[in-house]
Amino acid sequence: MKPLLLSFLLIILNLQTDKTVYICDSGKAPRYHYKSNCRGLSNCNYKTVKTTLTKAKKEGKTLCKWED
Repeated sequence: MKPLLLSFLLIILNLQTDKTVYICDSGKAPRYHYKSNCRGLSNCNYKTVKTTLTKAKKEGKTLCKWED
């Protein structure tokens, strides 16, 4: 693959993973959410935090089952 095309693809992938997501800041919550008013966040008894998809995935979080 040509270096310029590869660079472009990496930029596109990086932009997609830097999407804003929401997590429950309990320290134990295993999911991330695309919407701050997601049904899955209704059980959060802690603060809801805005973060990036990249950070959420690095913390081992997976997509909420209500949003797949």
